[in-house]
Formats: sequence, structure tokens, C-alpha cells
Amino acid sequence: MLAITWRAVLGWAVVIGLRPVAQAQTSPPPVLTVVKAEPAPEWSAKFTGKKGWIGGDGAYTVVLKDQRVLWLFGDTLLGSVKDGGRPGAVMVNNTLGVQRGEGKDAAIRFIAGKAKDGKPTAIFVPQDGKGWFWQQAAVRVGDRLFIFLTQIDKGKDPGVLGFRHVGQWLAVIENPDAEPSRWRTKQLPVPFARFVRSQVQSWGSAVLVEGDMLYIYGYQEKSKAIGTRKLLVARVPARKLADFTAWRIHTADGWSAKAEAATPLASELATEFSVTRSPSGKGYLLVYTENGLGDRIVCRCSLAPAGPWSAPVLLYHCPEMVRDRGLFCYGAKAHSWAVKDKQVLISYCVNTWEFARLFRDEKLYRPRFLRVQFERVK
Repeated sequence: MLAITWRAVLGWAVVIGLRPVAQAQTSPPPVLTVVKAEPAPEWSAKFTGKKGWIGGDGAYTVVLKDQRVLWLFGDTLLGSVKDGGRPGAVMVNNTLGVQRGEGKDAAIRFIAGKAKDGKPTAIFVPQDGKGWFWQQAAVRVGDRLFIFLTQIDKGKDPGVLGFRHVGQWLAVIENPDAEPSRWRTKQLPVPFARFVRSQVQSWGSAVLVEGDMLYIYGYQEKSKAIGTRKLLVARVPARKLADFTAWRIHTADGWSAKAEAATPLASELATEFSVTRSPSGKGYLLVYTENGLGDRIVCRCSLAPAGPWSAPVLLYHCPEMVRDRGLFCYGAKAHSWAVKDKQVLISYCVNTWEFARLFRDEKLYRPRFLRVQFERVK
């Protein structure tokens, strides 16, 4: 689930390790310092099953109710583990998990779709028949659940990154407390999304509920050069999320109905990220993998949902890429229900440039977790 081309990968290889330049601030953001960042093996262990769901990326979460958390995965491997590998596993484009409880003893039940012949399928399939869906951020508003879906199709580049974004949809689920097989779902195309050669404008990488308002975060990309992917923000009354005429886009002149006037904010962004309330008790935290791919998980801070955002703060160096050049890391995000006691729970994914290796090494392509503890210093 990585919107990046081979050309971008080559550019990333040149610039990785460079520190980004801080953006200009109109008001000083809160200053946070990292006390410690360490693996959270008790959470990683929940995704090490040997039968059924045996790997996947994405790993967005949304709180339903009654201490239930819904997990949203992208490409998923289903089957059985044998001799450390996944022989005969099949891949479907999206699956779910339902977690009961939010503590270390919480159990997760994994769910895939099922075809008429009994074979596993994706939960969500594009109604226009083009390509497939990867799930993004989700939010529950009242009795309805909303899930942003990026529509993907095959691209011209070979290898594991040979895909392209072709559309974006908002899934509206009227009965989210039912089993997913009985969900009543509508798919609405997001009119502000653009996926053309000259510009990508995507929405739904993160969402944030703030009172009666809902903030929707996305990104703009006018060049495949590393570091040029920038943050976009929109807002809408939470109960009007599916009414796109009620959306207002953050621009240089304020909030506007004109998406083409969107003002890009923080750069060096990923396609997947999170925006949560800060564990410091004041402000907000934007967490992502720097430039979308690499060993650096970073965060930016802000006093307001729409910024301005601080310069990036390094949270964690993922060790996997240092140990093995055949691997890459991506998809870092914080989980809002686990932001507490000045700590943040963050997940990320480890993948391989060699697709066949996913079937030989069952330790890859499973969410990995770390816990970051902050201290508010100003």
C-alpha cells in the first residue's frame, strides 16, 4: 500500500538520512521530546497467527463501541504457515479484524470476504469493476461507519510497486454493529480526489473528530521527487461527512469549497499516516514514515487540527532495513484509542522487494508495534 514508483525509490535512496527543513510557523507549536521508544512485542504477537489471517499491511483502526476496535487491512495473505513459510497462501486486497478490549489481553478476530464458491475474497470490491480497494482511515459517526477507500489498478512498473491510484471512494456502512458479511454499504466517489500525471490529490489518509467537526487529511503530489508529497486538510460537520457539498478545504485564504485552491502544508509526507490528539494533553500529533518509505518514523506537532505543523521529530529507527537490504518499512501510524499516559502506540509494516519471499518467510508482512513515551517540555 505504497504510492511510490521505481523512479521515486531511486531518489529516496539518494536522499535518505537528510533532515527536512522546518516550515515557517505563524504560531509556535507545542514542543515534545521523546523519552523512549521501544518495541511493543505484546501487540506484535497478536498478528503472528499460523492459520487463516497470516499477514497484511495497512493496519488502520477505528473504535466502534462496547470496547470494540475495528482493524482495516490492505493486501492480506490467507492460508497456513508451514516450516516458517506460507506455501499455498492466497492474497486478497482487503480484510478486517475485530478487537475486543483495548488492553494487552485484547483478542482480535480476523475477517475476510467469501465468494459463492467458498473461496476468500476482499471485503470491499469497487462497484465500477475497476482494479481493487485498499482501506484507509475510518470514523464512526452516530450509527454509521465511514471508511475511505483508495482505488488501485495495475501500473506499468514491474515488481512489488507496480500499481497506480485511479480513484477514491467513501464507504458508508449503515449497520456497523452487524457482522461484516451483513453490512449494508454504499460506495460514494470522492469528487475532490485527482489521480492524473500532473497532480495527485488524495483524501482519507487520516481523520480526526474534534467536537462536532470532522477533519479529513490527505496529500498532494505534483512531482515524484522525494520529499514533495504534502499534507492537505479539509473539514466538515461530522454528520455531513457523506455530503461533499458541505466539505471545506483549507486554503491560503481560509476554508473554501474549491478543492483546487487547497494549500499544501507539511512536506516529506507518506500516503498513510495518522493525526491524533497529543499525549501531552495539548495539541495534535501527525505520525508517519518519512517520505513514505524508509527506516525513520517521525512526528510533527501542532496546536490546531489544521496546523501550522512543527518540523519533524524522529521517533524511531526501524532496525529491519539496516539488517537486511532486501526489506523496506512503511505505513507508520499512531492509534488514537491507545494514546494515553503520555504514550503512543504506533504500528508499521515490513515488506520485501522480492514478492516470492513473502511466501518463504512468515515473519514478514505482519504489523509491528512500538510504544513511544513523550515528555512535554514547553
